[in-house]
Amino acid sequence: MAIRQLSETLINQIAAGEVIERPASAAKELIENALDAGATRIEIATAGGGKALLRVSDNGSGMDAADLELAIRRHCTSKISETLEDIRTLGFRGEALPSIGSVARLSIASRKRDSAGGHEIAVAGGKVLHLRPAAANPGTIVEVRDLFFATPARLKFLKTEKAEAGAITEIVKRMAIAFPAVRFVLSGSDRTTLEFPATGDDHLARMAQVLGKDFSDNAIALDAVREEISLTGFAGVPTFNRGNSAHQYAFVNGRPVQDKLILSAIRGAYAETIPSGRYPVAVLSIALDPALVDVNVHPAKSDVRFRDPGLVRGLIVGAIREALARDGSRAATTGASDMLRAFRPGFQPNGQRPQAPWSAETSPSRPYQPAPTFSERPQASFDGLSMPTARAEPQFSPDPVSPGLASPRPAAPEPVGRYPLGAARAQIHANYIVAQTEDGLVIVDQHAAHERLVFEAMRKALHSKRLASQVLLIPEIVDIPEEDCDRLMLHAAEFAELGLAIERFGPGAIAVRETPAMLGEVDAHGLIRQLADEIAEWDTASGLSAKLEYVAATMACHGSVRSGRRLRPEEMNALLREMEVTPGSGQCNHGRPTYIELKLSDIERLFGRS
Repeated sequence: MAIRQLSETLINQIAAGEVIERPASAAKELIENALDAGATRIEIATAGGGKALLRVSDNGSGMDAADLELAIRRHCTSKISETLEDIRTLGFRGEALPSIGSVARLSIASRKRDSAGGHEIAVAGGKVLHLRPAAANPGTIVEVRDLFFATPARLKFLKTEKAEAGAITEIVKRMAIAFPAVRFVLSGSDRTTLEFPATGDDHLARMAQVLGKDFSDNAIALDAVREEISLTGFAGVPTFNRGNSAHQYAFVNGRPVQDKLILSAIRGAYAETIPSGRYPVAVLSIALDPALVDVNVHPAKSDVRFRDPGLVRGLIVGAIREALARDGSRAATTGASDMLRAFRPGFQPNGQRPQAPWSAETSPSRPYQPAPTFSERPQASFDGLSMPTARAEPQFSPDPVSPGLASPRPAAPEPVGRYPLGAARAQIHANYIVAQTEDGLVIVDQHAAHERLVFEAMRKALHSKRLASQVLLIPEIVDIPEEDCDRLMLHAAEFAELGLAIERFGPGAIAVRETPAMLGEVDAHGLIRQLADEIAEWDTASGLSAKLEYVAATMACHGSVRSGRRLRPEEMNALLREMEVTPGSGQCNHGRPTYIELKLSDIERLFGRS
């Protein structure tokens, strides 16, 4: 079969299959063009989920007739010249407009700021219909109608109008977060109007517009630098989480990306702090020399490739963990809101029928009595509520398996205003500590809180000295590719600190001589292959450390103060004091909150006093 040159229209339609996957892809490309043109106001209008109409208007620099004629031709751009080493704009391929014009009805009206009049060009199915003078304000209006009318097979792969409209909304949100100084307006017959007023340099205010006020109340600022890479942004406290990863935003040199390396780093940074199936909320902005990152690895420019991925991942994980250790122990403000909703009349959790008011007939036959675990002092109790009496114990003595709380406490009541978590006032149902703070109260889950304290003590021990290992009587020989052997041996010293001793055994094998004693019986073959795969993909070897921390978390769960144990006032206050100085104490090892704070103003609202 003879080789022949494809037509320009067919070439553009092939390119459109890569660049313009759906209406949201077209919206992304057009918004990027507007931002590159220096626009400070961008308005997007849609109809039919963007399939029937997509209009993007901006007040950018605009184009003249010659620019318009070139703009619809493939690989014509004003953003790069001879090299891809220094890309500082969002767009640079010169494929978006010709790709859209080849599969839709495209019209562009534009006027330069210093020009007396504007011009308009129209393209349908890859054919130029006209180029003529037109009345236009300074800036550009790009209108796309009947997307994929020239390639009807593509329409079958689009989702419902509502889903496509939602995808465009998500694109606008990402762009709005990246450029807070730009005003965005999204409207149309298929949606309610969404407006993000410009916030200047106040990035957190823009994030609050997009993610809600709760994010700004529960966000921790990030600001870290490692070598030539800087990281800024905000990370939510662990107890402020969501059911999917849609609320994780990442930007590289101002470009919104959905890069798996960055998402993996976020997941790793929140390890042991987020419940299974839940996802943290974070907005990360990475700035580095354009020569150190390749943005030309995907037609949609949503993926990037870093020259040193291990450095970037380490920077993200380290910055987030440092921020969580500094300020991540506080409970999410949404916990108090959920509590207030639960107190409202008519609240029915899980659709249950409301219970009748308390009466002698409906009350329990006998009060809740937990099994005694140690010699209890006299308590004044009322149906599960334990309150300190006048008699005081000399000191706090926790369980032998409960490290981290063995400090003597005075018998006198703790002053309320001295500590963030206040002073213990009662224990209810032998599991929840009620503490009074200066401006409210705190309810603590004693088991979850102590579990976290024990785990943090064990994790500190893990990283402060070489872990004990068990020597294998007969070394395990693991056959793996030679390149994987090379990668593993680069991390041999790191593994040795964690109790895993390996050495080269020929060109394509690794000999495992010692394994971490903490892990017990180990599948050496599976562990080595997993570590090799992790290093190959992420250039990091954190998998073994994660396994050890998982074991530590399990041991902490079984070695902490159990639910149902009555605590003395000194013990309750000791727990609160340790929580205040322990990183990550706001949630247990499984990611559940360890305490909920209720402000006095919230309590007054419950009684209609404010």
